[in-house]
Amino acid sequence: MNMSPTLHIILHQPEIPQNTGNIGRTCVALGAKLWLVRPLGFAVDEKHLRRAGLDYWQHLNWSVVDDLQDAIRQIPIWNPWFFSKTATQLYTDVVYRPGDTLIFGRETTGLPRRMLRDNTERSVRIPIRPQ
Repeated sequence: MNMSPTLHIILHQPEIPQNTGNIGRTCVALGAKLWLVRPLGFAVDEKHLRRAGLDYWQHLNWSVVDDLQDAIRQIPIWNPWFFSKTATQLYTDVVYRPGDTLIFGRETTGLPRRMLRDNTERSVRIPIRPQ
């Protein structure tokens, strides 16, 4: 049975394999598709996946793409939400629909500023304690 993903999760240039692994596990649980946008800060070959203990990876619907435009071309309905600590709108103040795309930036720098500037009305933040 080939079902459409409940969500699309895009990691834009992720750097930390353990974070990607945790998000991948969540995608399996949710029935979401994981998109990894190059460059990646780690290898995704079978040897590295086994070493990281990602035994669920074979159940994950995932793709690696060269750039965000490549993912956009492949996602049937483009309804994105850009996650950033600089956004003013809270992630809980929007309505998510099946098939939406949640986009997260690299751990050290987040999403590119231009991407956020061009999508302010679709940018949301998860509150973070000041500590």
